[in-house]
Amino acid sequence: MRITKFMFLAFIALFLVQWQAEAQQKITIYTVGDSTVKNGRGDGTGGLWGWGDYIGQFLDTTKVRIENHALGGTSSRTYQNLGLWDAVYKKLKKGDYVLIQWGHNDDGPLNDTIRARGTIKGISDKTEEIDNMITKKHEVVHTYGWYIRKVVKEAKEKGAIPVVMSPIPRNTWKDGKLPRNNTSYGLWAKQIADQEKVTFIDLNDRMAKKLEQIGEAKVTGNYFYQKDHTHPSAKGAVLAASCIIDGLKVSTNPLKNYIVENPVIKLPRKINVFLIGDSTMANNNNENAVGWGTMVPRYFDTTRVEIINKARGGRSSRTFDYEGLWDKTKSEIQPGDFVIIQFGHNDAGKIDSEKFRGSINGIGEETQQVNRADSIMETVHTFGWYMKKYIREAREKGATPIVMSLTPRNEWPNGKVEQRKETYVEWAQEVAAEEKADYIDLSDKVAQKYEALGQEKVKEFFPKDHTHTGRAGANAVAETAAEELRNLKGSKIRDLVLSKKEIEALPALELK
Repeated sequence: MRITKFMFLAFIALFLVQWQAEAQQKITIYTVGDSTVKNGRGDGTGGLWGWGDYIGQFLDTTKVRIENHALGGTSSRTYQNLGLWDAVYKKLKKGDYVLIQWGHNDDGPLNDTIRARGTIKGISDKTEEIDNMITKKHEVVHTYGWYIRKVVKEAKEKGAIPVVMSPIPRNTWKDGKLPRNNTSYGLWAKQIADQEKVTFIDLNDRMAKKLEQIGEAKVTGNYFYQKDHTHPSAKGAVLAASCIIDGLKVSTNPLKNYIVENPVIKLPRKINVFLIGDSTMANNNNENAVGWGTMVPRYFDTTRVEIINKARGGRSSRTFDYEGLWDKTKSEIQPGDFVIIQFGHNDAGKIDSEKFRGSINGIGEETQQVNRADSIMETVHTFGWYMKKYIREAREKGATPIVMSLTPRNEWPNGKVEQRKETYVEWAQEVAAEEKADYIDLSDKVAQKYEALGQEKVKEFFPKDHTHTGRAGANAVAETAAEELRNLKGSKIRDLVLSKKEIEALPALELK
């Protein structure tokens, strides 16, 4: 039977109607709160997540649906003043659930020109009248407990079932312990839940106990970051969600009937950072010739990033392509990945004899036909042509290419570090500019560090020859590369590199 356009559209319309009907029949679990419930847009920017982004993975989503309405930066007061609670309230239907958690931002000033989001401490009916310096409106500010009670009571009015949580703990350790909030916001949240006869989950204490079992050394960098003691990573958000689930299991709340017995937790896909280049970047399995790509994972957030070092010793921009190494790399690239491209050390070799790895100078379209030793004719292109190929084809795969100049050698003509500024450094920069790709002059940045250290110290970095570094030299180059990536304006890779503070907190490396 021939399917007409009208029949197809009718089918789509019917599908949408059925889908909407099923969605309306499902129980909805609404989450309201601050950034520890939903950070940013809930897409993991900065590696930070909220537990509301993962709670659904513990629940039977064939029967319930999750809507995360939390907003970072809000307090129990400002969330309601902004009309965010009203938007949820209007959608509530009998049998829905509302998971409630505020407190991290309620301790701020009641009135200022920055946020004006604080609430009065406690659960009483105490008020304070202000002329809000931000909204320019007269406002009656209430206690934290008053705002929590308002949400609880209004949810119950609609036949929904509220669940109140204490705020998650901050990653601030003292004598192997995390601070609790059981004399402040955690206590007040519990008091309101008890008075309103709704479920209370002491998320703060439950999560703190689990983190203390793991230990500070393993928590920081995995469940929280050195740069942020309040917002958890994806693993930390999952842990918080699991604590809520544990609390529901021992409660009388009917939401526990929708908990999946053996949940399969899916964390975000790691972003791949592919490295393509020669032995100065590669893992050469030689302690006297360590490529900087071997050391660079130390400077990335490896809970979110996978460094895939595809660099290969002895290769030029030409042979990396000719030998199929680029095709193999390209087959693994996914949208959102990065490809760091660095060649030049071997491109100055002979074009038509010996290793057949030289490329034509420059970035133009010139070619040369070469009869290789294996009697195969090869069309050889310029250094720039191959670099452009990698840039363009990385983009075709949805990845972001980043061009780096080659590393400097341990040669000091006229007391300055040797650089190929007029050839491969310049050509790499020209290619990047022409293709509008990010460019880092790693040669110059490393040379500056070498010259600051002095020739005798740098000599220790090169135990084999003037080109290849040992571990200490490779680490110096890797750290420099990471610094430059971290400062790459407008690039999303900046978010994936450890901050200076995090790098300083790293344990010392054994570099000999």
